[in-house]
Amino acid sequence: MFTSILSPMVLAFLLGIIASRIKSDLKFPDSLYQSLTIYLLVAIGMKGGYKLSIASFSEVAFPAMGAISLCCTIPLWTYFLMRRVGKFDVPNAAALAAHYGSVSAVTFSAALAFHETLKISFEGFMPSMLAIMEIPAILIGISLARINATSGESSQQVPLKEIARELVAGKSGLLLLGFLIIGFLAGKTGWEQVSPLFDVPFKGVLTLFLLEAGLVAGRKLSDLRQGGLFLIGFGIIFPIIHAVIGISLGHLAGLSIGGATILGTLAASASYIAAPAACRVALPEANPSYYLTAALTITFPFNIIIGLPLYHEIATLLIQP
Repeated sequence: MFTSILSPMVLAFLLGIIASRIKSDLKFPDSLYQSLTIYLLVAIGMKGGYKLSIASFSEVAFPAMGAISLCCTIPLWTYFLMRRVGKFDVPNAAALAAHYGSVSAVTFSAALAFHETLKISFEGFMPSMLAIMEIPAILIGISLARINATSGESSQQVPLKEIARELVAGKSGLLLLGFLIIGFLAGKTGWEQVSPLFDVPFKGVLTLFLLEAGLVAGRKLSDLRQGGLFLIGFGIIFPIIHAVIGISLGHLAGLSIGGATILGTLAASASYIAAPAACRVALPEANPSYYLTAALTITFPFNIIIGLPLYHEIATLLIQP
């Protein structure tokens, strides 16, 4: 637990929160933030594609099935819970379902750094699970809103195929999927050519990105009041439940403790890059204070600071003979 909290990445995130709360003038230029995001997505995709190229189909098939089942079922029960227990309206319940069914590339990056720092082995093809899980849940969440929308609302909706195209063509989906394919086709020779840029510097770039994420999270802390205690509780408890389910499926699929922990972390994460962009277009009635506050201010810090070591301990208890 303390090893995770005292890592440069987590400490940088906490520094960002502190800087924001004391009203520091520290601010990242938007161009730098975009550059850091692009670097992380390219690095994850490129290395993941290379590792995928040296893995057998049987190694990847069952984990992929587990990843698909997670991203298709989590938004369904999240929507049901938000409607029945949280008493959210259709657009807000659907937006929350889309965010929590999808995944966070930055949380995934932190999970990779966590395992590498502690020298915990994991399957190299795990970035392909990230690529698999990012888009389907967003489409399912939006579809749930369409199914339950009134006839008056449906006439003004953006076509679902257009939303899907935007997700695939958007920065996150395009870079992750594109460089996953590039890494797969380039193989070991191609990876060795670019690894000095995308391997060793990865943790340093992630540290800078988490500093910026801390600044954003700190500015949104005041929005916690709008979400209420229910949303705060959901943003902490449900990621743990999702992590346990993900770890269990990973174990059944034959993943190592490290691989199962990463799959559990993906299940526990909530998107705050791709999903907000899609929901702003497809669900303009949804309140960003709910879905952004839950994903970025509650779940993301919990996963980064407490979740990662907790999920590793859970995986060790469930899998270790």
